[in-house]
Amino acid sequence: MDNIFKKTAALFLAALMLTACTSSDKGEKKTASSKGEGSSASKTHTTKEFSRVESCKNDDENFRVYTSNTYVSTGCNGLSKALTDTTYRAYFPLEEYGELEYRFFFSNTVDSTYNKGKPVYVGKEGGEYQVISANLYDGGDDENDEPVLLSKVTFDGSEGRTVKPNETFWSDPVTIDVPDGHFLVWEWTLNGKDIPSTEMSNLTKAVAKAQGKEEFSYCSAMPLPVLMGAKRDKVENRVVLIGDSITQGCQTEYMKYEFWGAGIAQGLSERYSLWNCGLGWARSSDLATCGSWLSRALNCDTAVIAFGTNDITSGDLKGDGKGDGGTHWRIESNGSEGVVINNKTDGKKATALKMYGFKITPREVTFRIDKKDQEGNAVGISSVDGSSAQYGVYTEYACKNKVATITIGASGYGKTTLEEGTYYVKEIKAPKGYELDPKVYTMSGGTITSVETREKGTIKINKTAD
Repeated sequence: MDNIFKKTAALFLAALMLTACTSSDKGEKKTASSKGEGSSASKTHTTKEFSRVESCKNDDENFRVYTSNTYVSTGCNGLSKALTDTTYRAYFPLEEYGELEYRFFFSNTVDSTYNKGKPVYVGKEGGEYQVISANLYDGGDDENDEPVLLSKVTFDGSEGRTVKPNETFWSDPVTIDVPDGHFLVWEWTLNGKDIPSTEMSNLTKAVAKAQGKEEFSYCSAMPLPVLMGAKRDKVENRVVLIGDSITQGCQTEYMKYEFWGAGIAQGLSERYSLWNCGLGWARSSDLATCGSWLSRALNCDTAVIAFGTNDITSGDLKGDGKGDGGTHWRIESNGSEGVVINNKTDGKKATALKMYGFKITPREVTFRIDKKDQEGNAVGISSVDGSSAQYGVYTEYACKNKVATITIGASGYGKTTLEEGTYYVKEIKAPKGYELDPKVYTMSGGTITSVETREKGTIKINKTAD
């Protein structure tokens, strides 16, 4: 991993780690308590605004069961115009691997304004379309691997469905097992027009195949689920990132996943999930419409909101696709009260939010390998020729990008220090007299034990007569 924690992230943050899922009851209690301390009327107004935001929440029970399992952004900031049996495939790195139950959520409404709002603008309803089929594949650990079908995806028990304008819906649950380090590939075939899409901006492999075509080719506007949800029992804190192209990760290197949201996700423990709702060209005013984008994002425990650039440079948009000026809702920062969404029609224009920059300092962790034989004895330097075992440390399960080598010493162990994260370890040289261990070990710090197997040979005795 070319660790993103080495880089300085200039983030346009309206608020850091805002607890978004605060109930209106808690807000009212806070106000009542504050009044006794001489609170101002502005604080009471702020609490009412939080209650209004809470009322936008899509309070679907499924959002409490299924949480995001990829840090690649999903949402709707584009449109796919006219489709006839067009098949789409997108590759997703996962936050948690193994056997999990998945469920996917969809929205047929545009979430945010793209460029100057012609023709893609916040709240634009998608056209009616048909899902012909949907499938999940194991994409292997390399984009060039041939995908292997894991399961079909169904909707209310059927392979396809008709989707109405502005409709939201879930797939049926499906259980699949994705090996460690492999891509989950989403594939579906669609008919229709004006289907809300994600402008992928080379973030991950996204391809399409039109009717009658033999090969898939690159496709930027990709209709996708807006939540790649999985039932992750160990997750205690659901983190949502909401913002513009910087949050989405636009203009970062293809399939390197080096944008700041991916770096955060890779550094979090299994107690956290991260749902990237960043969309290129998005404005704070888009979020403030309290549409599908905000309503689903409120299903979180922690939110990071990152806006500013497009509110400065894109001019005044009415949000009706004409791009000819007008007033719109604002997001305001109000100190300890956090972020308030203000939809008062007071004629004020959207104001750029404050910009904050910070550097995340990496934490270094010691990784150790203990080498033992099948009897449990330490295996150090070979008694045959004095050679030692060596292990390569890699950033991915395929063991291609080596970042360190661990050499086993005379006492039967070796260690190295790396930035905190998950790494993959494989023996690349065995001591004389032992077989090479073919297993790939996963390490996130601490110690692993590798068991050596002695090489077996044959002794041939030729007996001749005296």
